[in-house]
Amino acid sequence: MDAQGKTVVLFACFGVRPEPWLAAFDQTAPDFDWRVWPDSGAKEEVDYVVVWAQPDGFLRQFPNLRAVLCIGAGVDRILQDSDLPDVPIARMRDAGLTQGMVEFVLARVLHYHRLMPAYEAQQREGVWRQLAAPLAGERTVGILGLGQLGGACATRLAANGFSVRGWSRTPKDLPGVAAFDGPIEVFLEPCEVVVCLLPLTPATRGVLNARTLSHLSGASLINVGRGAHLVEADLIPALDAGHLSNATLDVFATEPLPAGHPFWSDPRITVTPHASALTPPGTAGPTIVANIRRHLAGEALLDLVDRDAGY
Repeated sequence: MDAQGKTVVLFACFGVRPEPWLAAFDQTAPDFDWRVWPDSGAKEEVDYVVVWAQPDGFLRQFPNLRAVLCIGAGVDRILQDSDLPDVPIARMRDAGLTQGMVEFVLARVLHYHRLMPAYEAQQREGVWRQLAAPLAGERTVGILGLGQLGGACATRLAANGFSVRGWSRTPKDLPGVAAFDGPIEVFLEPCEVVVCLLPLTPATRGVLNARTLSHLSGASLINVGRGAHLVEADLIPALDAGHLSNATLDVFATEPLPAGHPFWSDPRITVTPHASALTPPGTAGPTIVANIRRHLAGEALLDLVDRDAGY
């Protein structure tokens, strides 16, 4: 709290332009004292930190910190902090973020479903040949992770007529989605398109690897979870072996993807720069403000992170 008694909120989102966020915050909470790192002012005055991609140990420097609010749905970077303060952490649940992810996943599934990679290859060769695509109900799409984003994507794909399977750590009940919580290898076998939207935890790190990918046959992979879900060295061998036909990767072990990385030049792989669902400040800003007001009123934050579960 500052000298005037205002709640101090620090925006510390590394690699994110603060101006659109500050505009959204100022519209909904002009009564707060908004600060942008590194201009935090007196560190003991900071009540809340809105964070993304913070350095290790960053949050510990604010002795009176009351809570941390992430602008993304994934909080693995926060939880990996070796000196994390014992305060509540809220992940982002925002309609705009969810809509963006649904649009991206639907677009990529339709791209593969309607055989666009084959048509693009034919165009490069100057070949005119019609290819028969199955109906959506004859195409099996598997969604790894049925949380906020995965569940929304699975529901939309089912509404578009696809045969949708969903895998999660605990059983889920979603309309039109066959839910599984058993061995991932068994889940993957019938899938023709696989979408990864798992949270990153010790149990899911490297879940897409040579062994699990070998249970697929000519499938398309869409990874919009975290780069560490995929053992990157196993991807091109899986493509060469025919377990996969194509892959869309939006997340990587090292970001930005280094120049000269083989993924850049492989025509079977589509690279996007962690842009599948950017959090829109216009909708997410008021969501953050409402959550802070809730906490100030003595209520628990919404979308609290379970540190033991890892999300």
